[in-house]
Amino acid sequence: MQNIVPMTRPILELRPGQHLTLTPQLQQSIRLLQLSTLDLEAEISQVLAENPLLERDDEPQSAEEHADSERESSVQDDEPPLERETPAEEMPGSGGVYPDDDSSLPEAARPDTLREHLLGQLVLTRAEPRDVALAGLLIDELDENGYLGSPLEEILGWLPAEMEPDLDELKAALSLLQSFDPAGIGARDMAECLLLQLRNPDLSRLPEAADGAVLACARRICAEHLSLLATGNTARLCAAVGCDEPTFRAAHALILRLEPRPGRAWTVPAADYAVPDVIVRKTRRGWQATLNSAAVPRLQINGLYAQMLGNQKESAHAGLQSQLQQARWMIRNVEQRFDTILRVAQAIVEHQTAFFSQGPAAMRPLILKDIAGELGLHESTISRATTQKYMLTPFGTLELKRFFGTGVSTEGGDATSATAVQTFIRQMVAEENRAKPLSDSQIMQKLADQGIVIARRTVAKYREALRIAPAALRKAQAGAR
Repeated sequence: MQNIVPMTRPILELRPGQHLTLTPQLQQSIRLLQLSTLDLEAEISQVLAENPLLERDDEPQSAEEHADSERESSVQDDEPPLERETPAEEMPGSGGVYPDDDSSLPEAARPDTLREHLLGQLVLTRAEPRDVALAGLLIDELDENGYLGSPLEEILGWLPAEMEPDLDELKAALSLLQSFDPAGIGARDMAECLLLQLRNPDLSRLPEAADGAVLACARRICAEHLSLLATGNTARLCAAVGCDEPTFRAAHALILRLEPRPGRAWTVPAADYAVPDVIVRKTRRGWQATLNSAAVPRLQINGLYAQMLGNQKESAHAGLQSQLQQARWMIRNVEQRFDTILRVAQAIVEHQTAFFSQGPAAMRPLILKDIAGELGLHESTISRATTQKYMLTPFGTLELKRFFGTGVSTEGGDATSATAVQTFIRQMVAEENRAKPLSDSQIMQKLADQGIVIARRTVAKYREALRIAPAALRKAQAGAR
């Protein structure tokens, strides 16, 4: 007798659970916080064109408000005049895979920013929507030179929890981004930037890249021996890489043709065009951050439409009622955006008081988590509130993200910030003998003389973060001039 197995039937089952849903208002709030001041103005202009319930408040500032502002501005304790920050040393690359000028692309057709250029390529990819979304988030994390300034593990912690991303997905999104033009985009350090360019098919148009042995030698130098290249010891390099001197010379020439700053073509010095969101002044209460009134849009509800809607039943003008609600959201979210930026800016000022009195060399260690915990906000919110947001200081107009950095121990037991150490390195390179540039070991020794003890590889890491070439490349560049 056969056993009869009863057939199971599909059934519907309700299970309680928690899911995070972002309302349209919250989505708008997050998006507005992430935008730069210029992008925010463009967004508001578009909303004003589409929503008659929203309009600009063009009334001039009241006399009382103006007087208060003037009083605060005048309470200065003989501070030095606000000057534009001296730019870092230019990376001595010779323009590399892509020409320095934009003659090949009509000005009217060229995207205004590196971000627009990359997003234009992103929408044309056939990648999965999730990969496209993650790549878009990575694009927002690139600095003006096209480098990814934060580790993937750190970025993973900033992403919205509802996305439930993992590190492998983020790595795949980075690979997608690194396949875009310009070559070298999305690199995390100079070595990776150069290697990405050496693997780019467009490199074949350079005569130095036609020889496979030369190309292999250049790749190995960039992957393993950039620090050794800085010493200028040709014999050691040839032995380490396993090539003869003519091959090494050709590989060296090829490396000099690469572009160490892929975003250079889209870069305009921030202080030349950026409208500061926040202005820091010294008052009787100490250093205080205030919003730049010129950067804060003044919005209001159109009184005529609002009165008309108030006299009618809701069902009579359902469309206008919806636009009224959207206008209120926009006003509230814009106010919240600037309130968050101001709170974050003031917290930064309180942590970095020494910087405002003494300059970049006095920058203290500070991480996003410190400000997030102090203000009761998520680290991703702090990241959005500091990216492409600018502060006018006695030492120039700086992006808020510039005030964050890890700590470096000193002989005295105190800690100084990585930014301060980078400032010392930048000054040393700026003052060096161009014919005999400082090696990483020499910079390490000079830092040790100032009580800052770090490894030579850490010096190399900070030098690369400053987009300063190794000593050998700086010497070659000086000779070419």
